[in-house]
Amino acid sequence: MLESSSRPWGRYQVLEEQSTHKVKCIWVSAGQRLSYQKHQKRAEHWFIVAGSGEVTIDGSIRLVQAGDSVDIAVKQLHRVHNTGKEDLIFIEVQTGTYFGEDDIERVEDDFGRV
Repeated sequence: MLESSSRPWGRYQVLEEQSTHKVKCIWVSAGQRLSYQKHQKRAEHWFIVAGSGEVTIDGSIRLVQAGDSVDIAVKQLHRVHNTGKEDLIFIEVQTGTYFGEDDIERVEDDFGRV
């Protein structure tokens, strides 16, 4: 069975995991945001499927809604913030050389995680 996990900001479910990529569906609860983070070994592509919010990449903020996509390069600081009243849902495609959850370097986190 593929991995799924609840987080303080929402939840995610792994849809596919291969040696070349990993695909997740991520639900961000209303008013919540992920940590401001970067990865050393993977890039990410996000496709927003429902909801709306703000994405921050290297300090630059842009609004997103269903149908938008976001590209995040290796080592780029990034976060998503659900500013709407419904779940913000996106599909995340990771590419690179390693896809473990321990390749997260948090710079800022609302929940005190490191």
